[in-house]
Amino acid sequence: MSAAPLKTQHCPTLDEVRKWPATVEVPRAALALGCSRSQLYELIKRGEAPVKVLSFGARHRVVTASLVRLLEGA
Repeated sequence: MSAAPLKTQHCPTLDEVRKWPATVEVPRAALALGCSRSQLYELIKRGEAPVKVLSFGARHRVVTASLVRLLEGA
């Protein structure tokens, strides 16, 4: 019995990220940053996320503009 193929996700380009809504889910932001969602969640938990995060109780959203600035190297 062979294992099912891993689902690969497209790493978005900077131009694609610029077209995203004002905030995005942590897994989507992690994909753009090239890290795992668990890594980004851990950084958020420690207050060390490299992007602006809005927290709504246990839910978090990443501000797209801060993600764009980081990816631009600003």
